[in-house]
Amino acid sequence: MSFFKKAAFWKAVFKGPHYSNDKIPDLTSKVALITGANTGLGYATMVALAGHGAHVIAACRSEQRATEAIEKAKQEIKNKYPKASEPQIDFLQLDLNDINNSAQAAKNFLSMGIPLHILVNNGGIATTPFALSADGIEQQLAINHVGHFVFTMGLLQRIKESQPSRIVVVSSMLHEVHPKGGIDFKTLNDGTLLSPGVRYGRSKLANLLFAKDLARRLKDERVYVNVAHPGLVATELNRSNEATFGKFGSRFLEALSRIFAVKPEVGALTQLYCATSPEIEERDCRGKYFIPIAHELDPNPIAFNEELQERLWSWTESAVHERLKA
Repeated sequence: MSFFKKAAFWKAVFKGPHYSNDKIPDLTSKVALITGANTGLGYATMVALAGHGAHVIAACRSEQRATEAIEKAKQEIKNKYPKASEPQIDFLQLDLNDINNSAQAAKNFLSMGIPLHILVNNGGIATTPFALSADGIEQQLAINHVGHFVFTMGLLQRIKESQPSRIVVVSSMLHEVHPKGGIDFKTLNDGTLLSPGVRYGRSKLANLLFAKDLARRLKDERVYVNVAHPGLVATELNRSNEATFGKFGSRFLEALSRIFAVKPEVGALTQLYCATSPEIEERDCRGKYFIPIAHELDPNPIAFNEELQERLWSWTESAVHERLKA
């Protein structure tokens, strides 16, 4: 992986955190929307943003799980931020596995008639066995990239109206583990060619390509699009390990996680930096990639390939158009 060769990576590793909860500014009057907010990084992000005064919309597939998470978050905020006002957190149904659902979810948010200052594209799946989405697209790419593309584009005009605003795309350092050429458009749905890990890396590269392309398209707006790699975090994201790697492999990965993984509230700090730090606007950060905790690093060189960025954008638009109901 190319990041091991970068001095900036090792400098970040040994330098320590560049952001913390106590650096998050007052977010009163801000509206933030987080995908996958019911667990893991999304839940930690929800607690931090709502705890600092933001009106948070938790975009999740399951209303029951989201409602339980929201009630838990409200209690945690009261304990963690005793001086905070009553947390304002609402549920929005979103199934990133379904293009039409993702489009409707954006419309449902717009119907609420409120601004949108912060969008955190956090939800996703990782290293799952091969499967197709509701729309017949390889599932990791469908959920991690296509669903978020549809949702983001449906919200973009409101985000622009609410500027200065932020879009945070959660990717992974595993974008380095991608197929030759980056995105294998002609064989995306061939389940025999790539391992679950490489399919995941492909979807995370797609996140980076999308974010960089979107940032370039918004260069004249005060909409700051950036990418966060949270690091190795103890979350439910690896719940498919046993189905993918078998019982022994799953137990081995769980042991590694117990030793090296950080808690979600720590892992979330890099995306919180992208979502809330005044430095993002002060430094005019656009299409930048940040690793833990809140250190800028260049991703794999292929992420800078504008031709590939535009090809992915065109492919995604075409795939969505074919499947989107009027």
